[in-house]
Amino acid sequence: MRRSDVTRGDGTWVGLALDVRRRRPGLGVYSAGPRLVVSQEARTVLLAEVGEHLQGVDFWRTDAYRSCVPPLRADAGRAMAGSPERWAHGFARYLADAPDSPLHEGRWLLSPESPLGRWRHPGTSHAEHWGSMLVEGHPDGYIDWHVHSIAWEVLPLRPMPEADDSRVKAYRRQVREGTLPPVLLWWVSGLDCHLVLDGHARLAAAIAESVEPPLLQLHRTVAPEDREGRIDEAVDSYADELARFAGLRAVHGPTVPDGAATAGPELVRRLHVLDTATQPTWAWPLPGGREEWHRLAREATAGRDWPRI
Repeated sequence: MRRSDVTRGDGTWVGLALDVRRRRPGLGVYSAGPRLVVSQEARTVLLAEVGEHLQGVDFWRTDAYRSCVPPLRADAGRAMAGSPERWAHGFARYLADAPDSPLHEGRWLLSPESPLGRWRHPGTSHAEHWGSMLVEGHPDGYIDWHVHSIAWEVLPLRPMPEADDSRVKAYRRQVREGTLPPVLLWWVSGLDCHLVLDGHARLAAAIAESVEPPLLQLHRTVAPEDREGRIDEAVDSYADELARFAGLRAVHGPTVPDGAATAGPELVRRLHVLDTATQPTWAWPLPGGREEWHRLAREATAGRDWPRI
């Protein structure tokens, strides 16, 4: 895996681009029509069925998920406090080394910039906001696309610990010290939801202390083989816009601007988007299709009537 820093035009660090060559992930999404399985090395982690009217997803979460990140020591939190760049490089190494991470061939972005905190109303506390973003229910529940159609939601891959859990208490001290490591999220487009890959107790600690949790969000971005064509499109569009303004200047005189003031920033924006744009999550066809999905559902739910139609 090759890592490279992504910055804005002013040099501001945005995230870490990961160019991955791994063919298949250890943690992946498999589909049988509107039915999805999140599987980790042959273990069923999550079963989901998209509603007929596309308003949400019924899910069943098993207890099979294992984090691809080793336990983070408190001294590491103190050493890297306030440095999302260093944390991103550290988490990237864990994701690359773990055979059961979601990384697969293509380009990914690991970034502290997430839409999840943008929609908090100024009058709403961090505890209220982040608590409302958590998808409730275990083992089964519902991801409501209607309620959170703009802000999305956060689905833990294991039950969230209580505020008085010993791990949460330890992390609450780190919250107060300003040394809490980031929560690692994975954006899965088929669920229209962020899955918590690592940091369930850290997220619970941030909510308990009513602070905005530090985040690192992982998502697919534009693949290297697609970038060249998109760069050419952006440059051609820039040239076309300058030519349009040149034509206007030829007719109306030099009072017409040359167009660089508008076309230039748009070119910069389009090129930046190539490094950061969220691409749909890959889902592989589930071998056995619908019948296999129902078999996995019967096995995971011990024959319970789920999903309820």
